[in-house]
Amino acid sequence: MVSLQFSSAVITPVAYSSSRCRRGMIRATINMPKLQPGRLSLNLPARDLVLQEVLDMGVGLTAATTSNFEKKYELSTNGTFPSVSNVSDPTVIAKLHAIMEAVADRVETHKNIGEQRDNWNQLLLTSINAITLTAATMAGIAATSVGGPVVALKLSSTLMYLAATGMLMVMNKIQPSQLVEEQRNAARLFKQLHGQIQRTLSCGTPTGTDVEEAMEKVLALDKAFPLPLLGAMLDKFPKTVEPAVWWPQHRQRQERQSGRTDGNGWSVELEEEMREVVGVLKRKDTEDYLRLGKIALKVNRMLAISGPLLTGLAACGTAFVGSSHGPWAATLGVVAGAMASVVNTMEHGGQVGMVFEMYRSNAGFFRLMEESIESNLNERDVGRRENGELFETKVALQLGRSLSGLKGLAASSYSSSKKGEAIEEFASKLF
Repeated sequence: MVSLQFSSAVITPVAYSSSRCRRGMIRATINMPKLQPGRLSLNLPARDLVLQEVLDMGVGLTAATTSNFEKKYELSTNGTFPSVSNVSDPTVIAKLHAIMEAVADRVETHKNIGEQRDNWNQLLLTSINAITLTAATMAGIAATSVGGPVVALKLSSTLMYLAATGMLMVMNKIQPSQLVEEQRNAARLFKQLHGQIQRTLSCGTPTGTDVEEAMEKVLALDKAFPLPLLGAMLDKFPKTVEPAVWWPQHRQRQERQSGRTDGNGWSVELEEEMREVVGVLKRKDTEDYLRLGKIALKVNRMLAISGPLLTGLAACGTAFVGSSHGPWAATLGVVAGAMASVVNTMEHGGQVGMVFEMYRSNAGFFRLMEESIESNLNERDVGRRENGELFETKVALQLGRSLSGLKGLAASSYSSSKKGEAIEEFASKLF
């Protein structure tokens, strides 16, 4: 028989005038059958949890008994007592916490810089329009004046138009409204990454692989949404429109093998449903947003060229005010300046660069969904995939659909492909 003796002091106060506090000793003996190695395996909680439960019961455990119990628990070489294998490496946890702190700092950084660049857009737009309209007014006054004031007005108007031209060229190059949209997306995506790391720490057993994946995601976001302007800024007028990419490339998966068994929430019907969803995303959503992105890029490029060109023409026109071509020059200076203000307001007040970036980011979002679904479908081991039912729910929520709506989309896509017709419905209900 194995005997564990516990002793504790219990003090019981008695509310009588003549009574005294009495102290008693409680002795408990727990008899357990002797365990035979190799015959019986018990699933006992971890050693620290057992000791904590004993202490929480208010029972004092003697040092001798504690050491004896620990020795017996540590003797688990023959499999009688399970070893503690679900405890994470403290170094891994420390690294993930360090990454979380860096991610939180990036969220604040992108948020603050986004607000700053939004101020740039508003202040530059207001300042350039004010300079342009003032120059146009001075050019008109100079055309109707005679004598000395003509030279001063003409020179001032010309200099103001030249200043507006230079400022417009810089503003059209950096596209502040597009920069603001980049910082908004970066802050949102870094918040998502922060939540993912937090869930990994609280709901799982982090490993070195989790640290590597988190680092890769942070670096991919840094590359997709750079903070500096000089040397690292994204091209605001690319030759070809491609979806934004802010995630690390998925590792190559092995080809899916035939004849495997279902499991982990996956079924043949669910796989076919996901394939149809991927097809709709590729044929409709991604292509449509890339098409809209190309249109926004063309409009933005046209406006970016027209603004400085008009202010430059206005500067040339005001330079000839008072000469033999005075009336035509003054007209050119006033009209071109007014049109430049309109073009500048349409481009930066309408935030055409932000619209282009929004379309490009939406196309990237659909591309990410495509890669995520294909990555799961191409995984040979069903057990290594994300749970099928959970994955289906996430896809439906990301597309703004219910589960029945997602199944209906897949059925509609399958029916259209059988008939040789193009599906008219888009996968996403959000954008």
